[in-house]
Amino acid sequence: MEARINLTRGAEVDARGCAISGASSTALDDFERALALSQSWRAGADNALLPALQEAPQFVMAHALHAWLNLSSRDPSRVAAARPILLGAVSLPANDRERMHLAAIGAALADDYERARLMLVDLLRVYPRDVLALQIGHMLDYALGDIEQLIQRVAAVLPAWSRELPGYHAVLSMRAFGLVESGEYERAEEAAEAALALNPADARAHHAMAHVFEMSERPDAGVRWLGRHSGAWGNQTVVATHCWWHVALFHLAQDRHDLALKIYDQRIRTGGSTAIADLIDAAALLWRVLLRGGDAGARWAELADAWAPHLEDRFCSFNDLHAMLAFVGAGDWDRARHLERVLAECQARQTRHGATTRMLGLPACRALMAFGRGDDTLALTLLASLPAQAHRFGGSHAQRDVLNLTMLQTVERLRRPRHRPVHESALKLAA
Repeated sequence: MEARINLTRGAEVDARGCAISGASSTALDDFERALALSQSWRAGADNALLPALQEAPQFVMAHALHAWLNLSSRDPSRVAAARPILLGAVSLPANDRERMHLAAIGAALADDYERARLMLVDLLRVYPRDVLALQIGHMLDYALGDIEQLIQRVAAVLPAWSRELPGYHAVLSMRAFGLVESGEYERAEEAAEAALALNPADARAHHAMAHVFEMSERPDAGVRWLGRHSGAWGNQTVVATHCWWHVALFHLAQDRHDLALKIYDQRIRTGGSTAIADLIDAAALLWRVLLRGGDAGARWAELADAWAPHLEDRFCSFNDLHAMLAFVGAGDWDRARHLERVLAECQARQTRHGATTRMLGLPACRALMAFGRGDDTLALTLLASLPAQAHRFGGSHAQRDVLNLTMLQTVERLRRPRHRPVHESALKLAA
């Protein structure tokens, strides 16, 4: 967490010099603590923010942070929880910057992520030190798969920042992730290391380093580096499970299926998490294990059950794809067909999810179903139509690679027809 917060300043501006409305000095300090936690991807930002809201109910930016924390989720029920927060904040006295935040929150709640992103670009053009606007814009760029904007959004504000400003480490961490997604691995590593030099507890920077090792194909180095730093990213962070997922991928890359599944059992599915981000990691890992010929056993059935409550979410194609991985991997064709029917209905909707379902979600899920049934010709036809647009799923290159890996396995099965369909293998293992 940031150590340079000035606890004695007045409540007219925040720690980066941005004007604020409705805050007391005490509430502002609580807000800064919560913001620092969210910047570093540490757990507990929501709870840390509550005293600020109680101390200063008219503190506009505290309400904005509260809403954005909810909107950053992949869970539609949590996203919806931002609506009453916005309704309570729009009537409060606010300055121009705060009103721009509230307008962007409204656009995101209206499912118009593109408009929200553009609003945040406009906000940052005037207030480049608004680190909350930067990290939310960065999150939306990631969610929409806009790799170019991941770089440009951070680059545009860098001249206004310096190491003396609280949150600069988070700016460097965001820069690191944008660089690794753009294929600039050495520069990404430098940026992540610079962030960690400022704040060794910045889990966002640890996550960026995991991607550096993944994309530069250095699995052994990745295992060692993440192992040395596990005390920082593995405790009280929002990315602990995901970083363990990266460690498991490094083991898989070295054909250590047993170690990957041990991580699955002890770090990813321990406690049976229902968080969608954790379910995504679980499905993506088991599918990779299966593609590499590993034995996932009864884990598939448990995971399919965990995904079942989200069959009717109609919210995010990235979620839909990973739910389908679980259903096909488990040979759970009732749920797979149920999700297919839901997506067939959703593709007609004039919404963000409707658009991504038409373009990617439905054909990708049908490709996975065909792959699971052993219809490799159909699977390859559908998968081959996706790569040029697959970035629109959102997520990272490492996450979206599951489609490329499936396509490669499909080609291999067409070359060697003796390979069994995925669902036959999965059901045998789960028996």
